Amino acid sequence: MVGPMDTELSIQQVAAITALSTHTLRYYERIGLLTSIERASSGHRRYSRQDIAWINFLIRLRATGMPIRQMQQFAELRRQGDRSFSQRRQLLENHQLQVQQQIDKLTQNLSVIQKKIQHYTELEEQHDANFRREHQH
Repeated sequence: MVGPMDTELSIQQVAAITALSTHTLRYYERIGLLTSIERASSGHRRYSRQDIAWINFLIRLRATGMPIRQMQQFAELRRQGDRSFSQRRQLLENHQLQVQQQIDKLTQNLSVIQKKIQHYTELEEQHDANFRREHQH
């Protein structure tokens, strides 16, 4: 039995589910990130559950800084089927390394910010203590 989530979602519904604009969904289709999107007899796009899962993966790749060009390369490898498993894994491992380096850099930057916050907290406490001493009767 085919349920409504299997092949019946419109582009507007997919936009609502994924928080991507219909413009972005059409763009992803135009540049080859989304392929084989079914069409209703009216010509309107109809997305499947598998399409949604793929779109959500693309969103994660984009959110972690993968360039569109690399996403296109991954999408092309995916279209090649089983014979591209190794290449897809390698591409994702390279991306994983990039993401880990970003996380490490963010962690370092966060540490510096936290130290600066602590510094200002200490200065505020000193200032408040000095102010209270100066204004005691």
